[in-house]
Amino acid sequence: MDFVSFPGLGLEFELRRYAFSVFGIEIFWYGVIITLGFLAAVLMALRSCRKYDLTADNVLDLVLYAAPVAIVFSRLYYVVFNWDQFRNNLVSIIKIRDGGLAIYGAVIGALLVAWIYTRKKKISFLNLCDFAVPYLVFGQGVGRWGNFINQEAFGTATQLPWRMNGNVIDGYLRRNGYNPEIFGVHPTFLYESLLDIAIFLFLLFRRKRKKVEGEVLFLYFILYGAARAVIEGIRTDSLWLGSFRVSQMLSVILVIVGIVLLLYRRAAMRKTEEEAVVLGQSRYGALLMKMKEEEAAEAAKAEADDTEKAGAEEAKESTEEEQTERTVSEEKSDEGSTAAGTIPEDDSSEA
Repeated sequence: MDFVSFPGLGLEFELRRYAFSVFGIEIFWYGVIITLGFLAAVLMALRSCRKYDLTADNVLDLVLYAAPVAIVFSRLYYVVFNWDQFRNNLVSIIKIRDGGLAIYGAVIGALLVAWIYTRKKKISFLNLCDFAVPYLVFGQGVGRWGNFINQEAFGTATQLPWRMNGNVIDGYLRRNGYNPEIFGVHPTFLYESLLDIAIFLFLLFRRKRKKVEGEVLFLYFILYGAARAVIEGIRTDSLWLGSFRVSQMLSVILVIVGIVLLLYRRAAMRKTEEEAVVLGQSRYGALLMKMKEEEAAEAAKAEADDTEKAGAEEAKESTEEEQTERTVSEEKSDEGSTAAGTIPEDDSSEA
């Protein structure tokens, strides 16, 4: 049984790495926690997908395709930048139960699958990413608690009140010349988890108010990249490329790319709207044009109805006039006939 404590806060926990066993195979808490975070993210996505012109099938298809690819890419990312550990034992590459997954690899794999999927389904890649990215960072935030159970991904030594200790952590401290009775480590898993949940809530807020497609994705690059760049600087288990921390370097690149793409998209949107205003085809101009077209159509219809009504009334008056003339003619004819038949009778009577 392992233990983790926060002595400055008076907290201590007894932990074990596995949650339960199936046919003698231990199922680790790390995998259980990641799975729970993943399922929670999928359920939230299914509840809101229709609001963003996506279907439940889109969500489930993407999950089924992206999940295994993300796992493979997360392992490859770790192996590539930690090659010395695997070069003499290639079989260990597939032993993911021994640990060694990198979130950036998973993100790269998931984005690649999403791009291919949207190309096949003829839907917007940026719109899909804007919808899905908040749930991705939520899953990251939940998954970090697996690091807590494993006592991994922790930071450098500190005496802060929220410092973390544990049987694994204390071993690290002693090897590096620190007294565990005085020092602990930065709980970087907790830092990132809290920041991930904060980013998740902010991205949900921005998703409803985004001005351009891709805005939520680019904000994820900026916010998560900045948070990870800072946290990575105090972690003790970073992957290195020469003298650079790989994930920290990639985080800085993501921040720069996110800022450039966001500014570019917004500038392109403003240019399009300015041109559209001149042409009367901006979002607001198009609305006004549509209203004017509807008004013109209603006026034309009203005019046509008035013309038809006037024609009907004219035809009715003409018919009534013809009927009146016919009636008068018939009456005159009757009077003439009556007069002609009366005169002879009168003459005969006088004779």
